[in-house]
Amino acid sequence: MEQNLCVFVIILATTFLSQNYCTAQDNLPTLYEYYTKGGIDSGLTTYPDGFLLNGKNITIISGAIHYFRVHPGYWRDRLRKLRAAGFNAVETYIAWNLHEPEMGVFDFGDGDNDFSPFLNFRDYIRTAQEEDLLVVIRPGPWISAEWDNGAIPGWIYREANMRIRRSYAPFIKRMTAFFDQVFPLLRDLQFTEGGPIIAFQIENEYGLVGKGASHPDTAYLAEIHQQMLNHNLTALHYTMDAPISSYRNGSLDGVLMTANFQSDPVGQLTELKRLQPDQPLWDMELYPGWFDNWFEKHQTKTTEAFINMTRTILDMNSSINIYMFHGGTTFGFMNGAIPNTHTPTWKFHTSSYDFDAPLSEAGDYTEKYNATADLVKKYLAVQTRLPELPAQSVKEAYPAILVTEQLEFNRLMDLVSTSDRVTATDVTAMELLDVNGGSGQCYGFVVYRKTGLQVPPTTTLEITGTAHDMAVVMVDGVRKTEPITSVQQVTGFGYWQLSNATLSLDDASVGSNRTLDILVENWGRRYNLKGLYNGPVLLNGEVLQDWEILALQFKKIWIQSLSDWQEVSESSGPTLYRASLEVEGTPRDTFINMTTWGKGNVFVNGFNIGRYFSVGPTHTMYVPAPLLNQGANEILVFELFSPSSEIIFTDTPILDNS
Repeated sequence: MEQNLCVFVIILATTFLSQNYCTAQDNLPTLYEYYTKGGIDSGLTTYPDGFLLNGKNITIISGAIHYFRVHPGYWRDRLRKLRAAGFNAVETYIAWNLHEPEMGVFDFGDGDNDFSPFLNFRDYIRTAQEEDLLVVIRPGPWISAEWDNGAIPGWIYREANMRIRRSYAPFIKRMTAFFDQVFPLLRDLQFTEGGPIIAFQIENEYGLVGKGASHPDTAYLAEIHQQMLNHNLTALHYTMDAPISSYRNGSLDGVLMTANFQSDPVGQLTELKRLQPDQPLWDMELYPGWFDNWFEKHQTKTTEAFINMTRTILDMNSSINIYMFHGGTTFGFMNGAIPNTHTPTWKFHTSSYDFDAPLSEAGDYTEKYNATADLVKKYLAVQTRLPELPAQSVKEAYPAILVTEQLEFNRLMDLVSTSDRVTATDVTAMELLDVNGGSGQCYGFVVYRKTGLQVPPTTTLEITGTAHDMAVVMVDGVRKTEPITSVQQVTGFGYWQLSNATLSLDDASVGSNRTLDILVENWGRRYNLKGLYNGPVLLNGEVLQDWEILALQFKKIWIQSLSDWQEVSESSGPTLYRASLEVEGTPRDTFINMTTWGKGNVFVNGFNIGRYFSVGPTHTMYVPAPLLNQGANEILVFELFSPSSEIIFTDTPILDNS
């Protein structure tokens, strides 16, 4: 009796507190009710100690969620979770390369490209407003974001001597053409026009470009600033850099400077205040974790360390933007790369962009989410109504499925369309191929094919310069290069690390009328071309010419047209494998466990969900439920080296080798 009474009292108390919370919340205004009451007279403005929105004090508590890294079926869910944590704004970049996939061809959600369903950022911004969030926009053109070439399209390098991120006329011309499409779509979404946008960033970490330069190219920044004004983008403009290391190199006179840094928040923000004593503090990139690179460990930051840094920054009366609040996934071939100070000289990012963020890659709550929500609510300038926490999505470990069909390499090459084939005297970069309406190839694999070849005994193949980024050699469809299983191998033949590398062809390659294929994979672009372009390919010192070059892009429309599938058998080269997943009832989120495969890409109902690689750290691939159908689902795996006989699903991610 006593125990039952105790349980009853706890239930009653919980119900009472919950009802009181709901009543208290109902009595609060929404964010927009509070900041627009009496009409809108002004947007976001600054004074030395803080920000005003429409003349009312506001501490900006923002979180980064990129619309292009989250399936649009989950936009509202992720944004509501952000708002439920007490945040009053969401920040996102705009990815140029997605919105102009071919030169002069624009896609804002109405195209037939693989990413088209993700690209209606106006809907995303409106959804944010519906969820009672303000919006901060970072339109580039360079966004970094561990995204391919910082989202500057690869086709831009078709112009010789192109200098991106400079006041260089050919680059400004292309940037202007893009902004002329984007900026009008943002104008009526500004806060002063009844929308949610309160600020626009000019470029991104430009101080890293200007660092050490005697005359940073501020004319380039001024051009972006002026183009925004020309399009009546009058919301607050700002730049972002690390104050101590970049000083003023990425800034403009009269434009707010904001900060980003990984450590020493007191020192960084003190320096920012010294640089602009009449302006408030804003940490534009407060990192809850970090991004992952292949060959390395999964990057994490403890909740305690993150909360302590966040508290320190907020105690300095600084606004914040948590980058990332929800990282999501870098679908397709869109991951980027960063230079490294030692071997290997490039690091390539994983498809998972979990970032050890408060919301996981799959949008799940974490300990860090709860601690962050508890903290930030104490620092808001005003309390406004918050939504109830959305339910956690249910994950499903679907039964393993067998691979049933395949297209081995030569069959796959036969199915490459004529529009994706070119002939050339010498090998050349994928971006310079005459494909995609004259815009070249930006993503995927490029195959250099030489037919009718005489291969004598003890033959040596040499690639002049380096391969960008990995070259797989085949003779008559049989692979001659070793699978990559460790970082040490990138110092050998077929990678970017070693110039003029050679490969001795085995005895099985000897003969007449041989077909030589060199498949080169673009692992992620940053400021450089991809493929073979440093010089000729040589066989026993003789230059090979008259190549057929095939753009193996794995676009959805091509994938769904593939035919002539064969039963699974042992394969001696890269192969595309096929399996079918039967989903009963409403589809649920899942992960594909790729630990038994080697290296390649996975496609779900034609959509490229990203890369896998046995070296880790990531070993699962997130499949959002909206990509799945009730009933049959086609799962394809393009494996370069070591296939498995089945595809395994799990309800939990594997983000680290341990």
